[in-house]
Order: sequence, then C-alpha cells, then structure tokens
Amino acid sequence: MFPVPPGQPFGGLPMMPFQAMTQQATRHARRVYVGGLSPLANEQTVATFFSQVMAAVGGNTAGPGDAVVNVYINYEKKFAFVEMRTVEEASNAMSLDGIIFEGAPVKVRRPSDYNPSLAATLGPSHPIPNLNLAAVGLTPGASGALEGPERIFVGGLPYYIPEAQIKELLESLGALKGFDLVKDRETGNSKGYAFCAYQDPAVTDIACAALNGIIMGDKTLTVRRASVGTTLQKPEQESVLLHAQQQVALQRIMLQQGTAATKVVCLTQVVTEDELRSDEDYEDIIVDMREEGGKFGALTKVVIPRPSPDGEPVQGVGKVFLEYAETESSTRARTGMNGRKFGGNEVVAVFYPEDKFEQGDYSL
Repeated sequence: MFPVPPGQPFGGLPMMPFQAMTQQATRHARRVYVGGLSPLANEQTVATFFSQVMAAVGGNTAGPGDAVVNVYINYEKKFAFVEMRTVEEASNAMSLDGIIFEGAPVKVRRPSDYNPSLAATLGPSHPIPNLNLAAVGLTPGASGALEGPERIFVGGLPYYIPEAQIKELLESLGALKGFDLVKDRETGNSKGYAFCAYQDPAVTDIACAALNGIIMGDKTLTVRRASVGTTLQKPEQESVLLHAQQQVALQRIMLQQGTAATKVVCLTQVVTEDELRSDEDYEDIIVDMREEGGKFGALTKVVIPRPSPDGEPVQGVGKVFLEYAETESSTRARTGMNGRKFGGNEVVAVFYPEDKFEQGDYSL
C-alpha cells in the first residue's frame, strides 16, 4: 500500500472528504421546507430568524452556534429550503409550523425528497419533548406533530363546518397530537380538507375505518393515512372499531345540534335518480314526503330536484327539501328524521340555509 497525500487524487479521481460525504447523505433529513414567505424575505433574514427561534425554544441540540447552515429561496413561489446542522435539529424545527415570520404564519414541512425510512437511521424523526414553543407564541402539539406514518388525511369537509366542530368529531375517538385545517391563504376560508394525528398511534387505523365514508352535512368524508401504503386492521381492533363507530354516530348528531336551526330541512339518502325519472314515482314520492314531513308541523313547500331529461347536471338531485312555517317544526323534523332507515339507507337530515333555498340554490 502506498500512502496518498491529503487532497491527492487517487486513480485520477478527486477524493471527497468524509465530512462532505456525510453532509450530502444526510441533507434530505437536515432540510425543512418553509412555505408562505413574504415578498420581503431573503436568505439572510430567513437564516437569522430560524437560528434565533431554534435557540429560543431550546432546539439547538448540537450545541452553541447557529442551527441554520444554508438557505435556498424560490422567490417566485415564495418558499425556502432551510438546511440545519443536524438531523435532530431539523426534526426540532418541524415544531415551528405556523410560526409568525414578517407578519404572517409560515408552513414548516418536510421537503419532497425526504425519505422517512432512511431518515430514521440517521437521527430522531420527531421533535424532542419539552421544547419551549410558548417562547415564540406557538402552542405545543398544535401542528408540528403532523409528520410521520400516523398522519391522517381528512377530505370532503363541508366548507361551512367550524374548525372546532371538526376537531370535536375527531377527538371523539381519542386525544389529538396535532390538527391542521387547510385554509385559503387569501380568504382564510377552509379548503375542505385537513390533516391530523392522534397521541396514541393505535387509534390511527381505527379512526380511518370509523370515519371514512360517513356523511357530514351533505358530503361524504374521505379519511385515510396521508402516507402511501396499505394498512390492515388487527383482529383485536374490531370491538374497539365498533365502539368508535358508535361514538362517531353520536358525535354527528351533536355536531348538527350545534348548527343554527333554519326553517328548511334537507334530507339525503332518501331517493335515487332512477326513482325521480318516472313521473308516476315522482308524484308518489312528493305525496309521501308531504305526509311524513307534515307529521312534525306545517309545511310551506316541498322541493325534490329531478334529473334533466337531456342529461344536463341539475343541482340537488337526490335531495329532499322541506320548508316549514316555523323553526320549531323544522327542528322536530330534523331530529325525528335523522338516522331513520329508508329503503335500507340511513337518512341524513340537516338544516339548510334559508337564503340559498329561496334563491333555488341546492348545491350545498
């Protein structure tokens, strides 16, 4: 063997220092994505801000000095990749999701090239406990906990359901570790989907099975693990799942009770499009709905949208709208009809906005 002087190429190829090789191999796990930056942000301000914040919360586990070693900004799309000294410090930075930077909250996420399996061999994948997030105006466990294989996607949320009521539904199955209702940055309105994670990982599959496919308002929820992969329900979870589904059913009723009553009740899962195509069947359904709805009070109008003969889409097909003279009657109707079996289906009865109904808008 012949000694090779430091820096001397071997076989005509330059040798990469061991430290540089290590940095390259761990970079995907040491970087975090920061989205929603203000137009005034630059590499220096981002680096200084996150280094100071990491020190303030106690996230500098690698010792004294700045946690941030490099920043890349995409000015057009207003996001940055912030590179930390260590894998552990990058994981600690995940707890900073939602922090206010230059007057606006920013999103802190893993980058698209993050490899969870490989990262787990390089260092901690989750923030250390007891970070002093309150020092920078954050609530522990608010949204930075939404990483890893237990992250749940909740889609199909009605836009008008308050955030607090969505959390109530999710929390009927267990304590949440994190929750994030995705909102439009300009308007602040819900985009109709959210992410959450439970403190107990064992609840993840139970929650997905219990909540997926349930009706909320007039929409059907899609609830599944956010990460790609297939999960199998364990046999010992069956009894727990049954109980969870019962809890969800109760919570659905509680959510609806918390909604302001209107004079209009909307019924779903009562009629099918095929039943509405026949004039004879349609008249029978109108008579039946007037008779059933009239048991709860004076009806002023019954509306059942029908499919268009030429196949053009029609708002509200498959729904039955009952307008009452008084909210007391509509409240009795909603309570009495919600959950009843009709043609093998469980009827869903919800209050409907009076202004939308008067305008003939049956799209909600």
